[in-house]
Amino acid sequence: MVLSPGETDFPEIPPRPPVSLWLDRSFVWATRLFAFGVVGVLVYIAIVVGLDAQPAMERYGLAFLTTSAWNPVNDTYGALPMIYGTLVSSLIALLLAVPIGVGTAVFLSENFLPPTPRLVLNFMVELLAAIPSVVYGLWGIYVLIPFLKPIGAWLHSHWGWIPLFSTQYLGPGLFPAGIILTVMILPLITAISRDSLVSLPPTLRQAALGLGATRWTAIFRVLIPAAFSGIVGGTMLALGRAMGETMAVTMVIGNSNVLSPSLLAPANTIASLLANQFAEARDLQISALMYAGLVLFGLTLIVNVLAEWIVSRVKYY
Repeated sequence: MVLSPGETDFPEIPPRPPVSLWLDRSFVWATRLFAFGVVGVLVYIAIVVGLDAQPAMERYGLAFLTTSAWNPVNDTYGALPMIYGTLVSSLIALLLAVPIGVGTAVFLSENFLPPTPRLVLNFMVELLAAIPSVVYGLWGIYVLIPFLKPIGAWLHSHWGWIPLFSTQYLGPGLFPAGIILTVMILPLITAISRDSLVSLPPTLRQAALGLGATRWTAIFRVLIPAAFSGIVGGTMLALGRAMGETMAVTMVIGNSNVLSPSLLAPANTIASLLANQFAEARDLQISALMYAGLVLFGLTLIVNVLAEWIVSRVKYY
């Protein structure tokens, strides 16, 4: 068939009806509205908390972040012990949960088990995320703290010359708080890491094995680096969850506003401080608590921004 100039052998595409175009534009504007709505809610929360925290910010300034006194009677407030407790307890949880969570994700994604046991194990890991935090707190009080007593005593007796273990193990403190946060963020890291590994193209694994790599070499040298962006994203999301956890940590950390470098000593976090004192706070104390909440808001925002930056730098796909 000979085509005349300007003609093609492709069928002519009929024009879209006006209703279809209107639905497309409506969907675009609706999703745009939802996206800006989320940003608006975030900004609104920050403004409300910031306005309530303004009296304390004007009175204490940045000294609020570097002083340790918290005395509602004299209206003297400093959040350094709570900031330290928040960061250290979350760091303990992260150091313990990341290797366990990623290892569990590899175990579940690489078919080391038959389908039925693997399905049961997946369900049990996800079930950890459904347990209420107050139940974790009760478990921490009656099971975890007594279980850690000989470990804490051994750490103090053998490593007491290190500031991290310089105090006697009294029970509630940073150590059990970090352990309980480890259990709470473990399902999040495991689930996201497993999804990242499962979503990788199977050709990556096949190519590595075809080139003579062993199974473990393919996992550690190919699969985990390829899924690293998802693993980092899940880790940072879990870190934000650990920094904002309230009830479970409140029940096992000791709620002491004294700054101590020892992991075995009672401590406090910003979230625990808010949970313990907000109901009975008055006047300037409310503003100081709002200031502390604004600091926690800023810390979690920094964590999320850092997560996005890391993911964008190491993203493979």
